[in-house]
Formats: sequence, structure tokens, C-alpha cells
Amino acid sequence: MTKPWRAAPKAALSSPLTLVVAAVTALLACFLGTAAVLQASAAGGATVRYQTGITCPDSYGPMFGKGNMPVRDIPAVTGAIRRHAGAHGFGAPVVGQFTNVLPRTEFNGDPHYKIRLGYRDQVGLDNLTLQQGTRAPGLWLGNVVAGAEHIGVGTKPSLQGVPLPPVTGIYGDLLDPPPRWWCSQQSGAVIDRLVDDPIDSIVFATDRKTFDDTIKAIGLPTMQYFHVSFYEPAPTTLSAAEDLLQRSQDLVADVRADLTAQGLGSLIAAEVPTFQRSVQISRQAQDNVFVSILPLALISVLVGCAGLGTVALQWYQRRHAQLRLLSARGSGPAALGGLAVAELGLPILLGGAAGAIAARLLLGVYGPPGAPDPTAELGAAGVAAVTLAVSLALLALVVAVRVHREFELGRIRRGRGRRIRLLAYFPWELAAAGMAWLGWTRLAHYGTTSRLGNPLPQVDPLALTYPVFVVLTVGLLTARLAWLALHASHRARFWSRPALQLAIRRLAGARAPVTGVLVIGTLAIGTLATGIGIADGQEEALDTKSAIFVGSNARLDTDSPIGMGQVPMPASLAGTSTVVGELTGTGSVVLVIDPATFARGAAVDRVPGDDLAGLLEKISHPDPRGTPVIRVGHTAKQDARLPDDLPAAVVAGDLPVFPMIGTSPGYVVSRTVLSHAQLDGIPKWSVLTTAPMAEATTALRAAGVFIPNRISRESALDGLPFFVVSWTFSFVALLGAVLGVVAILALLVAVEVRRRQNALAGALVLRMGMRPRTLLASHLMELGTLSGLAIVVGVVCGVSVAGLSVPRFDPATFLAPRSELPDPLPFVLTVVVIGVAVVALAGWIAVRSVRTARTAELIRA
Repeated sequence: MTKPWRAAPKAALSSPLTLVVAAVTALLACFLGTAAVLQASAAGGATVRYQTGITCPDSYGPMFGKGNMPVRDIPAVTGAIRRHAGAHGFGAPVVGQFTNVLPRTEFNGDPHYKIRLGYRDQVGLDNLTLQQGTRAPGLWLGNVVAGAEHIGVGTKPSLQGVPLPPVTGIYGDLLDPPPRWWCSQQSGAVIDRLVDDPIDSIVFATDRKTFDDTIKAIGLPTMQYFHVSFYEPAPTTLSAAEDLLQRSQDLVADVRADLTAQGLGSLIAAEVPTFQRSVQISRQAQDNVFVSILPLALISVLVGCAGLGTVALQWYQRRHAQLRLLSARGSGPAALGGLAVAELGLPILLGGAAGAIAARLLLGVYGPPGAPDPTAELGAAGVAAVTLAVSLALLALVVAVRVHREFELGRIRRGRGRRIRLLAYFPWELAAAGMAWLGWTRLAHYGTTSRLGNPLPQVDPLALTYPVFVVLTVGLLTARLAWLALHASHRARFWSRPALQLAIRRLAGARAPVTGVLVIGTLAIGTLATGIGIADGQEEALDTKSAIFVGSNARLDTDSPIGMGQVPMPASLAGTSTVVGELTGTGSVVLVIDPATFARGAAVDRVPGDDLAGLLEKISHPDPRGTPVIRVGHTAKQDARLPDDLPAAVVAGDLPVFPMIGTSPGYVVSRTVLSHAQLDGIPKWSVLTTAPMAEATTALRAAGVFIPNRISRESALDGLPFFVVSWTFSFVALLGAVLGVVAILALLVAVEVRRRQNALAGALVLRMGMRPRTLLASHLMELGTLSGLAIVVGVVCGVSVAGLSVPRFDPATFLAPRSELPDPLPFVLTVVVIGVAVVALAGWIAVRSVRTARTAELIRA
């Protein structure tokens, strides 16, 4: 009696197709369930990575600081911090100290220098560029004053008669913006000479003893800038960031308690505000993505379990005779359900494990660019285990129920068949359409909270599921129409074209599989188009909005000398930059550009239109009727007058959007049609450059150009709201890709299942005179019609839905231009190529069954 159960794994090999289907179904179900958990956790890790990239490195941990710190209290504060740091997992603190301005400092006998003495623990000197000298105990002087005043290594300065340590090194002055290592010390370590900073040089002591002895010798009572921080490695996961935040808060609390016990509780400010906000944003981003994809993940896992239920029914039908015999010998429904698990359990377990492992290994391909938490990985493994347990239980339950109803009750209740027919007639597409309409009403207000200072858009799962429900509605409606058309296909008479007639009859003879493949294929392509369109649309919107807002990769506001050409553009920027003037006063922004250099320095690739070069050429020549202009964002109320008594505008062409102007009403004027006096009256000039911000700043400052403001594409907009939407819909795209794999496998399996029928029918029609080429064409018509309909409906629906949704998911609607759907042509071509390849493969399999069929097999069929 135990032999069938013991031999079950070997007996399963008699039907390899069932094993493959069971394993693949479990693989996809576990893959999607595991991927949902990992996707959300990776979104939190990616947000942490993004926040650490825009946060000062020594702001990750606790910070202690105070202005005008009493020198006598510094040992007590630093001692308290050092005592408690190790207990909370922190290394040695980094102490930065900068004095007030020390006037009348003497170098080479001249007592008129004003310096600030500074020191920073550990690798402070490593983050300065030593140009001359050594790291011997003493002072390092900035190269600007040293070079201009011929102060060399070995000079012995003094302050009001008090000798100072000798100059042992000349370093390169820190310029604004300083390297990231100095970002928290900018007030003390950086001199901005272009705004008449009263300090001649920041002088660094090479070691703590030299600094303390110097402060003691000159008798300074207070330290203008005092800062203590810890340089911790940037956290890569949300759990690591939360742990770092908790340890920082605990350290701050212990240091406060220690100082309070010494009577110095209010002496210093201690906080972790910057990174605390970053951790909150990261947690919110992870929760947003998880809540957004949770409904889709649950639906996909349930669909996978339903697929395993279908596998169970298929196995029951194939093993029907054996199950009847075992039931007659006394085996109960539970034992026979166990037999199904014994046969299919190992493939299901292996497939599920492979799916979970694939979800983790491929996370970098489909998920956000962040690391998942270890707890999330355990949770994902738990989801896979639960999915497998439910799948095996469902397999046993379906078989046990069928055995009980057929062999123990003796018959199947008649009402059940009627209920199934009623379910088939129920208009499920109306229910899906109702959910889509509800999601559309929520989508209209999606993301409005980002206007109020919230860095993340609001989460509305119904709004996020709108595109999927629209695709589902269209897929169900298409399946309904296809079912009715196949039901009425017996009236078709195309015997003059036998290949077409046979294709129609084969489709009509397999209405259920055909409808199922059509629904899955439509859903796959539509969901994939929607997910890719919205995800890519948000990332492209971020690039476009930031480029239009800034005008190029970087914008540096300058003064008139470079705008008027009195200071030439630095050689390193000459090939990648342009100078733009800005006039206001009439309600319309007026940009004054240089047509010769504008295209190579500005973000012209984001300007719609194919003839921008022609428009720039038109406005480069004077017009006796007035000032030739390009009109931007034209409205009926736009004033044709130009500021500063310029002649009235003569429109050479219109553009909907332009760098720096956006879609606001404005005009673009060429500097070649303006006089010297008119150019001299322009109040604001900016350099637009495609070079990196740091490189452009260094080059312009070296040329003596004043830079009051600067902005880059990286810092112009907070990209996190765009990324959250993109990460959410990347899971929708993943779901579509998985459904696409299911659709392809379902089509190939359906062809393989009908192998005997195809072989018999093909052999008969060949004996009746049909050519093999015509038979192949018939199968290609059948499969091509099915795949082509799924591709056409899925692409049209998915692209249309994505086109409607992308502008409404825009988290920065207040900034022009609105988000738009990227070019769908590459996606459409890819889908068509894959569809043609699948149809060709399936047609080859169908015709191959005719050529390889044996006579005995045809007789059995």
C-alpha cells in the first residue's frame, strides 16, 4: 500500500511537462512575493544612499558645537565626549577649533596681517594640499598670501610681540565651495576673497600641542568656532541608519548628563538633526513603496497559487485511474492529496527556492539602487516559505476535495456546474472598470503635498493601482469579445483559403486556453508598457525639469565684466559654456544670449522643436522693425514691450519652453543686435556650462570672477519624489515581465499539449494534398492572430494609460515642463520582435509534431 507514495517522485518523471509547469509556477509566485519585500527594503536603502550623498559626511553621527566657546571649558567637553564615545560604538571624535580674527599678525616684519588660527584633529592635514614644506610641528599658511607677500617656509611670525610657531608648510587655500570633508567647517576654514573677506589667511596648526601652546601663549579667552563630530562610514541600509541614529542620540544624552553633573549642562549644543530627518525620510520612502506595491504583490502571489491549483487539477485528471484504484483499496482523500504532494512537491520546492534566490540576485536589475536590510531578507525568505507552504497545502486540498466529491460522494453536485457558468457570465470587466474609475478620481490629487514642503508625494494605493486596473479591464473586455467571436466562428466559411479556415477551427476548438493566453498576454504587455512608461517618465522628468530650471548642467551668476567680455571665459570652460544676461520689468523674462556659444553651453537638447539653430540665426541679425526675438510660452496677455527702452519685439518664432525661462512668458534676444550701452545696462549675468560645478567654480574664481550664487542640476531639485514613483512602478514593470514569461510559456505549453491532435490533423491534411508550407502558414496565422491581438491591445492600452498617468504622477507640477511619456517606439519594437520570435518558435513546434509523429501515436490520437 505504500509503494505508490514511495515511487511517486520517480513516477512524476513520466510527465515532465507537468513537472516543469509546477516548478515554473512556484518559481514565479515566490519570485514576486520575495521581490515585493526586497523592493521596498531596497527603496529605503536607496533613499539612505541618496540622503547621505547630499548630507555633510560628519553629520551622519552626533555633532557638538558652540560659538565663542570658553577655552578653559574645552578640555571638560572633549573629555566627556571621549569617555562615552566608545561605549556607543564611535571612534575618536574629530575636534575642530578656529579662533577669532587675529589682527596685527607679523610676517617678515610687516605687522598688518589678519589671520585666523585653526586646527582639526586626525586627518585635517590630509585634506589640505601641501605645496611647500613638511608636516613638522608648526603652522601651515595659505598659498595666496604666501605667494603674494613672499612668505616662505621657515618664517617666524609673531602676534603683538608674542612669538608664534614657525611656518613649516604652504597649503592651497580652501575655496568656496570647499571639499566635502570641510563642509561643516566652512565658516572657519574658508576665505571668500571675492566678497572682501577681512581675513588674509587661515593658518592651520599641524598638531594639537602646537595649537594649544599657541592659544595659551597669546591668551585667547574664547574660540570663535568649536565643533566636535565623528566620521562614520555612510550607512547603506535603513536599519544601519536607524542604528546609527539611535547610538548618536544615546551618546548625546550621556554627554549631556555628564556635563550637567559637572555644572556645564548648558555649555554646548548637541544634536543629530540633519541625519535624523534623513532617516525619517528614508523610512517614509520605504513605507510608501511597500504600501504602493503591496496590493499588486498580494494579487500576483494569489494568481501564482491559483496557477498551482490548476496544476493540481491537471495532475488529478492525468492520475484519475490510479486515484480511483487507490480509493477503492481504502486510501482516503488526505492520503491521495499527499500522493500529489509526493509527486509534485519536490519540483514545487525547488522552483520556489529558485524563485526566491533569483529575486535576491536580480534585485539590482529590477529594484532601486539600494541594499536591503538583513531583516528584510529574512522576511522575504519567510514570504517564500509561506507561499510554498500554501502552494503545497493547496495542491493537496484540491486533489483531496476532488477525490472526496467524486469517489466518496459518488457524484458532483449539479449546482456547482451552474455556479461556474454564472461566474463565467458575470461581467468582471465592469468591476475592474469601477476600480479603475475610483483610482482615477484619486490620481487627480496625487503628489499635491510635495508643494507644501513634504519631500515625498502622498501615498494613495488606489491611485497607484489605476493603471493596472485599466489594463485589466481592457484585457477582460478583449477576452470577452474573443470568447464570443470564437463561439460564433462556426459560421465562418473560408474553405477557399484552407490555411485560414483551419486556423479558425483550431482557435474555436480551444476557446478556454486561447482566452486565457490572450488575457495573460494583454495584461503582460499592457502592465509592462505602463510600468516602464511611468518609471522612465518620472526619471526623464527629473532630468528635464532640472535642466530647464538651471539652464544647463550648472549656472553660476556673475557680474558685468565677464558678461561684457572684459574678462574672457577661462580656457577650460570656453568650449562648454555660454554667457546669458537677464532682464525683467515688463512681466516677461528677457534672456540675452550669445547665439554662437549658446548651443554648446545650454540645455538645448531639452527644447522641443527641430529648428532652434534656425531661430537663433534669425534673431542674430538686426531688424529695422524692432528687436528680433524668440517668443517663449506665448499667452494672449504677453506684453510685446521690452525693458530698458529696447525697441518693440519682432517675433521670429515661438517655442513652448526654453532654458531658464521654462514655460513662463518670455523673450530670447541675441546680444549681437544690442549696443554696448544696452549690454552695459543688463543687471544680471550668468554662466551656463555643461562642465561640473566644482570645475566651473574653480576656473571662474581663478579668473577673478565674482560668483554670488550658483546652482547645479544635482542640487536644483529634490529628486527623491521622482525616484519613489519610479521605484514603485518598476515593480509594476517587473510584474508585467513575469506575466509576459507566463504568457509565452502558456502559449508554448498549449501547443505542446495539443501535439497529438496537431499531428493527426496535420497528417490528414497533408494526405489530402496540403503542402507543408501551407500547413506552417496556417499555424502561424493561428498563433500570430492570438499574439498579435495581445500585442496590439496591450501596447495601445499600456501606452495610452501611461501617457495619461505620467503627468498626474508628477511630484513637481509647479515646475515646468510637465512630465511626459518617453518615446514608446523602442518598447514597441522590442515587443514586436519578441512576439514574432515566439510565434515562429510555436509554429515550428506545431509543425514538427506532424513530421515526427509515429503511426501508432496517430492511431491512438
